[in-house]
Amino acid sequence: MNTVTAAAPVITAGNDALKRDFPLKPFAIRHKLAGHPLLSLTRIAQLAAELPRDLIEYNSGKVAISQDPDAIPSVDLDPVEVVKRIETAGAWMVLKRVENSPEYRRLLEDTLLSVARARGFNSLLDAGFEQLEGFIFVSSPNSTTPFHLDSEDNFFVHIHGEKFFTIFDNNDRSIVSDDEIERSMTKHRNLKYDDSFAPRGTEFHLFAGDGCYVPYQWPHWVRTAGSFSISMAITWKTREVRRVNDLHFFNSMLRGIGLPQLPPGRQPVRDALKLAFYRTVTTAIKPLRASLAMRRVLRRIALGKRANYYLKGA
Repeated sequence: MNTVTAAAPVITAGNDALKRDFPLKPFAIRHKLAGHPLLSLTRIAQLAAELPRDLIEYNSGKVAISQDPDAIPSVDLDPVEVVKRIETAGAWMVLKRVENSPEYRRLLEDTLLSVARARGFNSLLDAGFEQLEGFIFVSSPNSTTPFHLDSEDNFFVHIHGEKFFTIFDNNDRSIVSDDEIERSMTKHRNLKYDDSFAPRGTEFHLFAGDGCYVPYQWPHWVRTAGSFSISMAITWKTREVRRVNDLHFFNSMLRGIGLPQLPPGRQPVRDALKLAFYRTVTTAIKPLRASLAMRRVLRRIALGKRANYYLKGA
């Protein structure tokens, strides 16, 4: 693992936010990744040709903020063509787990090392940056990413175009209930949005070189302006985040067989027992995930019949 002595200051934030607000509150950042060759449309198209098909998700960008996941309009293009024609394709796309490529993994590590240094740590592990993952987004003009929440912390860096990123407090259960959090984490990420939520949101207006920090499970929605957009989510999962995520998944599975559960943290002793059992089972089946066909089957078992909705013919 690299140490911070080798990292350039890729990400910066004003008002000492990297120490004062991180990781509890969102804040604006600046970054030096705009124009990076790994984040050009040409290289992203190449990456789309290389990634396993179930690590690429795309659909029409003409969707509602409160989009029904069972009624998401599709785009009849292959992934590489979507990237090449993004200016006119009317599409939204995410390329997932790009850290599987060594070049992209180095980019993620170097970027987070700059954050670790700014916070006074000597390595990624010392700073709590574990299970690094990268997600690259390409969107046509005037596209919407529906209201949702994510299962990791995220430095969202904007590379090209103009984007509006609106975040809401994850402690406000009048916006997203505990049941909706579990469903979003385990079934489909989209959440129900009401226009009355708008005054409680914090909007970040992003151009190339801008970005924002998105804390774990903070709901948000995104829209692009009149040009195509490229962005990247640089994410990680701490040990505590992995623990909560695993409990959400196991609770969802128990709920599916008629055994409703309290949210993580309400029953610590029971949580510990559930976590031990769940991790034993998932460790045993981990080798099966090397196969695309088995990943489809496992997603369907764990997440329901619509888990593979973004794979044609799945």
